[in-house]
Amino acid sequence: MSHATGPGASTDRLYYTDAYARTFEATLHSRAEGGRRIYLNRTAFYPTSGGQPHDLGMLGGVAVVDVVDEGDRIAHILAEPPEQGDGETVTCEIDWARRFDHMQQHTGQHVLSAVFAERFGHRTVSVHFGEEASTLDLDIATVDRETLVRAEAYANAIVFANLPVTVSFEEAADASALRKEVDREGTLRIVTIEDVDRSACGGTHVRRTGEIGAILLRKLDRVRGSARIEFLCGLRAVQRVRTDFEALSGIAASLSASLDDVAARVAATAEQLRDAERARKRLGEELSVHRARTLYEAASPDRNGVRWIAREVANEAFDEAKAIAHVVTEMERVVYIVTVQQPGRVLLATSADSGVDAGATLKPLLGEVGGRGGGSARLAQGSVPASASVEVIRARLVDLGG
Repeated sequence: MSHATGPGASTDRLYYTDAYARTFEATLHSRAEGGRRIYLNRTAFYPTSGGQPHDLGMLGGVAVVDVVDEGDRIAHILAEPPEQGDGETVTCEIDWARRFDHMQQHTGQHVLSAVFAERFGHRTVSVHFGEEASTLDLDIATVDRETLVRAEAYANAIVFANLPVTVSFEEAADASALRKEVDREGTLRIVTIEDVDRSACGGTHVRRTGEIGAILLRKLDRVRGSARIEFLCGLRAVQRVRTDFEALSGIAASLSASLDDVAARVAATAEQLRDAERARKRLGEELSVHRARTLYEAASPDRNGVRWIAREVANEAFDEAKAIAHVVTEMERVVYIVTVQQPGRVLLATSADSGVDAGATLKPLLGEVGGRGGGSARLAQGSVPASASVEVIRARLVDLGG
């Protein structure tokens, strides 16, 4: 590949032929943006491209914070301008841990995409490589658990086979048996996993599938009609499994159960909680009926035989008062008024034979004081901007009962 010799010269991309180059020397060709945007005659730094994140590292003793593909040239964005001048040689070092992680994830994705295509007939439509996990989207709405488990097993079998991963450069017209056809002319960079996959790709990859390490499939989501599968390879998979194990161990300890018994114990505990919640709800309903009956019997009927019950409660007791209101609407000849000072709230509940339409009565009163709300003929509620307004509405409602 050519070396840069002028302002518009291309950058020799070392990673195309050697993804394992950790250090290299290059000529500082030119710079921009106050000396922080650096162009070299050649580079092993991978720019963000094809979904794969850019490399980090050091260039001339200064941290590389971004790498940008500008077509023929690659720009290296530094934390600060380097000491070296144009035309001088700079020593560069790749952040190898980050690079090798990306190589594992990218090669693992090729394996997974090949497995889903060849074994299950699901084509990969997009890929995203994240900082913590990566995803691939398939041309199917969803994938069942059995398919995920089988795909993971097939992928790891390819890892254990330790198959060679090679790079070649072929003319587009002559490149055959590609997993995904390429609609362009010229020379293609082909990444081949022996007996598994051939794909046109500009990314960095490991030399053999064994270096991918374990492949772990995790979450499955549905995104715009596609099945999105989260995957982790290599050390990421190991770290995720360790995190999951620690979490599961903590749950097991809290339940005094073994790891193998956790799922059954959690299911049983969840059912107990559901039973308890159903019992609590039933008791709450019974208590609301009892409290409603107590309030009803303590109120004296007016000349029309309607019992008017007015209560002022704290905000934290409002839900309890509302539960009583639902009971009141089923009783005979009763109007139930509940107010809260802070924040200003009003509730009105009425029985069908009370002669009072709750919604039609409360809504205009709220409007008069700048409040908002409404409801049905049997139950209405609203909020008001000040506690003084609560007293106004309360008095007006009480006056209706004479």
